[in-house]
Amino acid sequence: MKPNKVKQLFREKKAAVGSWLSLCSPICAETMGHLGFDFLVVDAEHSPIDMETLQSCFVSICATDAVPMARVAWNDPALIKRTLDAGAYGIVVPMVNSRQEALQVVQACRYPPLGNRSSGYGRVDLYAGKDYKAHANEEILVIVQIEHIEAVHHIDEILSVEGIDAYFIGPGDLAASMGVPVVLGENPDPRYQEAVATIIAAGKKYGVPAGFHVATPEECNRRIQEGFQFLALGTDSFFLTGAARTAIGKVAQDRTIGD
Repeated sequence: MKPNKVKQLFREKKAAVGSWLSLCSPICAETMGHLGFDFLVVDAEHSPIDMETLQSCFVSICATDAVPMARVAWNDPALIKRTLDAGAYGIVVPMVNSRQEALQVVQACRYPPLGNRSSGYGRVDLYAGKDYKAHANEEILVIVQIEHIEAVHHIDEILSVEGIDAYFIGPGDLAASMGVPVVLGENPDPRYQEAVATIIAAGKKYGVPAGFHVATPEECNRRIQEGFQFLALGTDSFFLTGAARTAIGKVAQDRTIGD
């Protein structure tokens, strides 16, 4: 089976830097894959993507050196199973708030005897290798999102679950669940800062790599120095709108043509 580069980086105590895909475009996925990101997460939670297009995005990413991943819409074993069978080398699961929910994630991602993932045949047996099922439990990346105050209250129970490879802080939903204003960038509210510190401390306690979504290269570098290992830098739509806005902003406002 083709090895998972992100897991290898974790073992080497290095950070994996990727990005998020929300435009539901296989062409965009291929383009982003050739830019040097370690991984790309297709967002199936906050986009209208269907399963066929999701698989097409994985096909495009597999033509590059990036690791194909997806954030599923919910902690649903059926969604996780289909996403893995379509070719995801990693799964990000939103709103994991208890030990039982964390166990459900791991069980859905692992073949027996480590889990209850159903054994079917699909494109993973073609592109990942004929030994996919023998090594999938070792190579598939399992990431839980910590994005609710209930998860913070149960963080030790969640991150002590065997089989979780990393956690990913969802800053907006976490703040909202606490009644804290949601802001772009670093949230200065001390209640939010305390919650994040609690999450990070538990991650270090159980040796689970930390993940975060960052908006700028400067923030990405800072988070790496802070010890974060799974960093999503921007999104495809973020880069598209940012570059387009910058370009059109440099065009003369007075567009009267010259003689």
